Amino acid sequence: MKSEQIQQLIKQGEGLSVEFKKAKDELPLNLFETVCAFLNRNGGTILLGVKDDITIEGVNPQKADTFCKNIANLSNNPQKLFPTFLLDASIVEYNGKTLIYILVPISSQVHKCNNNIYDRSSDGDFEISSSEQIKNLYIRKSTLYSENTIYPYLYESDFDKGIVERVRKIIKVQRPEHPWNELNNDEFFKTSGLYRKDFASGLEGFTMSALLLFGKPETISSALPHFKIDALLRVKDIESYDDRENIRCNLIDAHDKLMQFVAKHLPDKYYLEGTQRISLRDTIFREIVTNLLIHREYTNAFPTTFIIYLDRLIVKNANRPHTYGQLLPTKFEPFPKNPHIAQIFTQMGKSEELGTGIRKVYKYSKAYSGSDEILFEENDVFITVVPLNNISHFDNVTDNVTDKRLQTILNELSLNSQISYEQLSKILGVVRMTIYRDIEKLKKEGKVKRIGSAKAGHWYVVE
Repeated sequence: MKSEQIQQLIKQGEGLSVEFKKAKDELPLNLFETVCAFLNRNGGTILLGVKDDITIEGVNPQKADTFCKNIANLSNNPQKLFPTFLLDASIVEYNGKTLIYILVPISSQVHKCNNNIYDRSSDGDFEISSSEQIKNLYIRKSTLYSENTIYPYLYESDFDKGIVERVRKIIKVQRPEHPWNELNNDEFFKTSGLYRKDFASGLEGFTMSALLLFGKPETISSALPHFKIDALLRVKDIESYDDRENIRCNLIDAHDKLMQFVAKHLPDKYYLEGTQRISLRDTIFREIVTNLLIHREYTNAFPTTFIIYLDRLIVKNANRPHTYGQLLPTKFEPFPKNPHIAQIFTQMGKSEELGTGIRKVYKYSKAYSGSDEILFEENDVFITVVPLNNISHFDNVTDNVTDKRLQTILNELSLNSQISYEQLSKILGVVRMTIYRDIEKLKKEGKVKRIGSAKAGHWYVVE
């Protein structure tokens, strides 16, 4: 969190999504009432150390670390906040004062603070107690978030072997003092919202978010048969593809497969930020890949595509829009489509503060490709376009794919000297024109000859 962002929040003032609280030597007693209200409404930001009249008082610097640890522990305490929702508080310096910044995402569940339900309006937090208000809140949450769908007959045995332990180890390495590290698996599932009970229907069990994060491919396919991510390289063969990865596994493995696909086909660039070298490729495409996974509407059968062209990357993803039109770094309100999935990725260190993804892509794109003509467009289908105009050595990146295809063609011609272009096209999964171009190249290199006519002749592979 930079000082200019703090300044913007203070200038904006308190409202539906911003709250200031005095916290010089102790945490405010009503802090978690606001946390609860933000979780139940649209999320928001809390600044500790700022009075209601926008006086910057600050917090005691010697107590700031303790405050942050207490906030994390209290957010993970079901006696304080139920269901729990782990929060990260960060210390920021502004105008010589120490402040504490707390980002509270919108939640897909209804939360209680000290057994009371709070909601948020532009005037602040308010308790809701009537059965009609509570019912409407539950209905609003259930219709917004499909990730909360409960599968009563989904068991841990339906998860990929070792996947939960792997995720928990990553969290422990990233955040050694994380409250989740002390929990057993059952407690972890419930605390992270991956196992829940629906008090309206009485259903209890693992949720769709747990299925997607940890499920075996066959389990996911059984529950969500339309789920897949098609990663394609279309640099030389734009009608079909030069390379393809059809991904139908859980989201943890899907993230790794997509990043491997990017590393396979896109070069990195040497880039210094200050005195520290960062990977432009990994920084940009980690955000693209993570956003693809955590913001998809998984009940929608629209296929997700991740396509690398010579001059751009285009991602299309099923979406439940919160707004419509192009999203710009300074003109959009971050809105998580799957808060529990997002929280797991955040705690693993694969995702940061909500909304930083778009800002990072804009920040580094020009240094990577020479252009910042980026598109993030939110509609029923979310479209992302990232320029790749000036990616040097791109031909070298795709040479391996072409070389493998040429060798396969030579092998097939050796086995069947009368094989047709159409047959080769089906074997290799590319269009006929690509086969034609490849064989012409092999002819020029003297590796293959055509003996006789086009119809009655045969191929001869030169040894």
